[in-house]
Amino acid sequence: MESSKDSSNLRQKAVKSVIWTAIESWGRQAVSLVVFFILARLLSPETFGLIALAYIFIEFVQIFVDQGFSVAIIQRQDIDTEHLDTAFWTTLGISILLTVFSVACAGLTANFFKQPQLVPIIQLLSISFTFSGLSSVQQAVLERQFNFKTLAIRSLSAVIIGGIVGVGMALLNFGVWSLVGQQLYSSFVQVLVLWRVSDWRPGFKFSVIHAKELFTFGINISAFNIINFFNRRADDLLIGYFLGLVALGYYSVAYKLLLVMMQVLISTTTKVALPIFSRLQGEPERLLSAFYSATQFTSLIVFPVFLCVPVLAPEFIKVFFGDQWIQSIPVLQVLSLIGPVHLIVFYNNSVILALGKPSWRLWIQVINTATNVVGFALAVKWGIVAVASAYVVRGYLLLPISLFAINKLVKINITNYLRLYIVPLVASGVMIGTILATKYLFGTFIEAWILLAISLLLGISIYVFTISVISPKLFNRLLELAENLNTQIKKKV
Repeated sequence: MESSKDSSNLRQKAVKSVIWTAIESWGRQAVSLVVFFILARLLSPETFGLIALAYIFIEFVQIFVDQGFSVAIIQRQDIDTEHLDTAFWTTLGISILLTVFSVACAGLTANFFKQPQLVPIIQLLSISFTFSGLSSVQQAVLERQFNFKTLAIRSLSAVIIGGIVGVGMALLNFGVWSLVGQQLYSSFVQVLVLWRVSDWRPGFKFSVIHAKELFTFGINISAFNIINFFNRRADDLLIGYFLGLVALGYYSVAYKLLLVMMQVLISTTTKVALPIFSRLQGEPERLLSAFYSATQFTSLIVFPVFLCVPVLAPEFIKVFFGDQWIQSIPVLQVLSLIGPVHLIVFYNNSVILALGKPSWRLWIQVINTATNVVGFALAVKWGIVAVASAYVVRGYLLLPISLFAINKLVKINITNYLRLYIVPLVASGVMIGTILATKYLFGTFIEAWILLAISLLLGISIYVFTISVISPKLFNRLLELAENLNTQIKKKV
């Protein structure tokens, strides 16, 4: 009886958490996209290439701010005030040191890329490290408590204010400083709102023993993040170094859209998955059931979006970005094909972390990164589309490694697991066929935005109809889930 009650409570927390994570993610990305569209029309590809170069350095240093403490706080079954105090003061101290370090090393980075204008950009962006040091433990505490409503308020406030600042500066012809101002104001507002809405405050109970415990778990997280940095940023680094700012600008815009889609469609649920799976780590059957359900329901949303982007990318770029970004179209078409792989890997990683095996994820990422870097290095001489292709091909070739790891931990039935993806794949194929037919029939004599709207409307309708026909049971489960979500929203969770 107690287990049933716990299961019900955890399910309610999961539903509420998903709702607020969705509100945060979708709301933030909606605002970010609007701002992004405006800035893309006001700023040049070279400007976006310049800020992308700066972020190669900034994001690398950012890895060392948290030390994996936030994930350790979420993952631990039991946590006390000394753990939190130790994590906070350690993180804040490191973040301040990294701010100073980054300011001092800005010139070396600029010299490496032969772009002297990077120096003041990097120095100003370095302030964000201290903001992160003030935020990471607070955010981890709220995630551990499933307080995603508070995180949503914080995130939405930051992105709106940052976007207003960025667009305002761009209209006043501040150029690249518009993007710098947008980021700094957004980071600053996140700190202010987070401390305003959170009731946790750090004390002064520092424990060397607890620091060692957190470091023991967190070292694998940090190592993973370092490896993952090169996995995600080696393409930008090589394109910026060998092909120049303009090519990097086109590539970075396409990759930005990929990240937005991943954030909205995948990270929304995987962010909730880690604390949920962590609570179920002692109950293998419930964990496996939750893993199957989360993976299948998310794939029903992720697969059609990512697989239809190659078909609609030309109209989308022309409508929202303008003709100056046409060279980003083939890059976006290729990159979007990695979406299904990211869905599978993200959920697998959540289970691996929840079961206390961060070193497993680390070694998988070492293999991914090594092959990515080699692939990028070989492909860069053929241009940005070749680099994108290398990224996608590598993802599919190495996917079995992640599946093997997850099978060792939770003993999945591979046949049953792969069967989860049949419905979204078939329905997505029908949707793609519908969109292609629509473009063939109407593409020559109607404007791009009308064609985009008609294609989306027909495609989504056919997708939903196909699911209802080939899998009525799953369709009914989706309706029940939608009804449950609607009920929770009406209760103003």
